[in-house]
Amino acid sequence: MKKNHLETGAVGEELAVAYLLERDYLILERNWRCKHLEIDIIAAHENLLVFIEVKTRNSLVFGFPEESISKIKMKRLKLAAALYHYHHPRFKRIQFNVISILLQEQKNAAIEMFEDVYF
Repeated sequence: MKKNHLETGAVGEELAVAYLLERDYLILERNWRCKHLEIDIIAAHENLLVFIEVKTRNSLVFGFPEESISKIKMKRLKLAAALYHYHHPRFKRIQFNVISILLQEQKNAAIEMFEDVYF
């Protein structure tokens, strides 16, 4: 049975968290919200505060998952990150990462992380 986009996103975020934990990231927040803004995952890694956008797809019909991040989404992510960082000033450096997940039938998911993405 085909998953809807919310189920696909939830599966992708679970895979992303497992992927990050394997790489010694400390997960601070999941689906952090402030009004209409949201950050999928906020983590700490090597003295960095890392804001992570997770994009998951079931196929490549509409392109790679990471290609679906719009300019509006990037602008909102930066604004949300600024608000979060303001309330957590102990971190001196921040970074934006994107985790791209392609769920494949009968195979393990293809996961790729783009680090230090500049918006």
